Amino acid sequence: PALVAWLAVATLGLILVFSLFLMATQWSTVEEDGSRPGFFRQLFITLMHALDPGTVAGDTGTWRFLVTMLILTIGGLFIVSALIGVIAAGIDNRLADLRRGRSLVIERDHTVILGWSDAVFAVIRELSIANESRRRPTVVVLADRDKVEMEDEIREKVEDLRGTRVVVRSGSPLDIGDLGLVALTDARSVVVLSASGDEPDHESIKTLLALTHDPAITAPVVVEIEDPSNLEAARLVGGDRTVVIDKQETIARLLVQSARQSGAAAVYTELFDFDGDEIYFHTDTRIAESTYAEALLAYEEVSVIGLAKDDRVQLNPPGETIVGTGELVVVAADDSTLPGTPPLRGVVDESVMSTVGPAPEVPSQVLVLGWNTRAPAVLRELDQYAQLGSRLDLLTEHGSPVLPPLTNLTATVSHGRTADRATLEAHPVGDYDQVIVLCYSDHLDVQRADAKTLVTLLHLREIVGGRTDGPAIVSEMLDDRNRALAQVAHVD
Repeated sequence: PALVAWLAVATLGLILVFSLFLMATQWSTVEEDGSRPGFFRQLFITLMHALDPGTVAGDTGTWRFLVTMLILTIGGLFIVSALIGVIAAGIDNRLADLRRGRSLVIERDHTVILGWSDAVFAVIRELSIANESRRRPTVVVLADRDKVEMEDEIREKVEDLRGTRVVVRSGSPLDIGDLGLVALTDARSVVVLSASGDEPDHESIKTLLALTHDPAITAPVVVEIEDPSNLEAARLVGGDRTVVIDKQETIARLLVQSARQSGAAAVYTELFDFDGDEIYFHTDTRIAESTYAEALLAYEEVSVIGLAKDDRVQLNPPGETIVGTGELVVVAADDSTLPGTPPLRGVVDESVMSTVGPAPEVPSQVLVLGWNTRAPAVLRELDQYAQLGSRLDLLTEHGSPVLPPLTNLTATVSHGRTADRATLEAHPVGDYDQVIVLCYSDHLDVQRADAKTLVTLLHLREIVGGRTDGPAIVSEMLDDRNRALAQVAHVD
């Protein structure tokens, strides 16, 4: 901009000097009425000579006037050409910045995703569903990758954005300057994805440090942490407005709960995604003096499942708990149904409620196929719910398993090809209560690990056959697109 300004000033100075010179010497051509051009008319004539070299070809007059105009044209040719070149180069650079994703985002009330991983597609897909009730929603992605490649991958793997606009910027989430590209001060929320590599949590924590550097950034932040040992550091850096998700423990709990209760995976999917019913926090002054038991029967179109009070969320608290100023944790079809939700119209018939208690648990047998960094958390979670005397058999093809301390489980470890039919038939799969298939995410790339898992699941389906008393089979998938393929094997 400074160079453009200087060239513009030089152009104006050249025009002004030659205009004054011609007026002072009276060398300018005479008009049809016999008068010489005035100041503004002369200024315009001089401007045309400076901008258009062809103008001098049509000049008439004395040789002094023609030489003066020629000199003006040559000077204007250099200065104006330089000015046009600088402007054109600036436009090219700006377009290049747009292509590289280096321009500023001018959105407001948008969601920012920092970092890039395979989870970004599922996050964008869920956000697009959640934003259906919002006007002109926008998701901004900042990652240290090529902008065009990111846009192509998002376009390929997230087919229906449901009206949500995705803006991609190329830059490092660790760089304070690059964070300024995505208008974090005007963002609605921020999601920090765990990066790939040997120490992904270190990058996530440094990103949190960069976010806390600017006190004007007040949007709530959600960050995922791979290693539980880094949770405290992330919470310390993020502060009160940061929600830290323990990725390993969360996946481990979902796997174990799904294995212990058939169909639990479908319930979790329904509650945790934005397609169908979701979990919301709801404030209703009408029931502030009511107990939690009364709040359970207060609504017709939403289901109350818990209470958020005093910075603590409690699912299904004691019935005599007073709601007060707390927020109800509810399950609803859409957040647009919460304001003014109608009260319960029906009558609850308590006589049809079952009063039979749960059956006592007995020692179980569990088969775990595969090994990765999440496996110790899965084993600890299994041990927590297992009865004393339960047995766990671990079969893996990759890795050297180091088992965590177990209290209720007696574990045995063996090595073999988990995707091999003969190896699986050597184990009495039908006699186990639960079978958990883990991905080899530490040793294979995403698609190869999922492919091996899918082959294992197909073999398990054939071995178990149509037995109604067969084990509950649960598997994890790295790529969400492969989940539909895994459903062919009838697993959670």
